[in-house]
Amino acid sequence: MTPNSAEFRKEIKAWLIIFIVSLLLSGITAFPVETELQWVCSWWPWPSSTFYKWLYTCYLAIKDTNAQYPYLAYGYDWLAFAHIVIAIAFIGPLKDPVKNIWSIEFGCIACIAVIPLAFIAGYIRKIPVHWRLIDCSFGVIGIIPLLICHRRIRQLEKAIA
Repeated sequence: MTPNSAEFRKEIKAWLIIFIVSLLLSGITAFPVETELQWVCSWWPWPSSTFYKWLYTCYLAIKDTNAQYPYLAYGYDWLAFAHIVIAIAFIGPLKDPVKNIWSIEFGCIACIAVIPLAFIAGYIRKIPVHWRLIDCSFGVIGIIPLLICHRRIRQLEKAIA
């Protein structure tokens, strides 16, 4: 193994761990969404702000829905599960980045797909534009470590060839 390839592997691993942990946290936090919204609303410093009003409206909607139709929260459970499963898909590149570059490419495609989904589904569900932009930011921010990994994997491929 050349010094460059060891350095590339280390950098790829670091970025992938950040990405995997972010996906896991994103998934795990989808399970207790009602409790989380209640907590955020209870300490929010500006209750007259537009953002607080939107958060509080979301909290009331989740609270009422959970009270009357608890089975609908099952969708959040599947959302959480999907994030966890997607995170698992990035274990392959941790072990063998060159062989599993497809996983990085899949992640990049998913990050790009967040943007049209947020605008199309957000429009249909009457989600405010600023909230859709926040949702889009997950794809924009998420693609950054993946693109770095992709570039480093291609460099690693050349270094070990």
